[in-house]
Amino acid sequence: MNAKIARLLASLIVLATALAGIAAPVWAGPPGATKLGSHKVLTLVVRDPPWVRCNNNMQVAAELTNIYQIPVQVVPHGLAGAGAKAPAVYYGDELIAEDGGKGNGMVSFTELSDMLEVEGVPKHKQEGRLMAKEPKPQFEALKAAIKDVK
Repeated sequence: MNAKIARLLASLIVLATALAGIAAPVWAGPPGATKLGSHKVLTLVVRDPPWVRCNNNMQVAAELTNIYQIPVQVVPHGLAGAGAKAPAVYYGDELIAEDGGKGNGMVSFTELSDMLEVEGVPKHKQEGRLMAKEPKPQFEALKAAIKDVK
């Protein structure tokens, strides 16, 4: 009887070890640093070129850094590690969006800015020009010149 129990126990240990090995990438968390000094890092895991469906997340990150003092790191899917999904967005250790899961890998400016406001993330003294309401006249002239060439 002791031999049967020992074999059963050994089988359970092997099964538990195998299951832990399968689930390990899910528990791994975001690739790269999660904090830089006292600031949480916004991590974007993007598909390797041509980065299909990741441009929205890149735009949101650019708009956020235009207002908030947050570090952003962009990690290509090929370097994100085994089991990583792309597109994916992490803020610190927290998974915000993931392909096939939360938000299907896409985030919105409003969603993340609300979260940053609640956490009290510091803002820049002066907002950047990325979302300026009145672009410079030279820029408008350049756009008009480009449209005329087409």
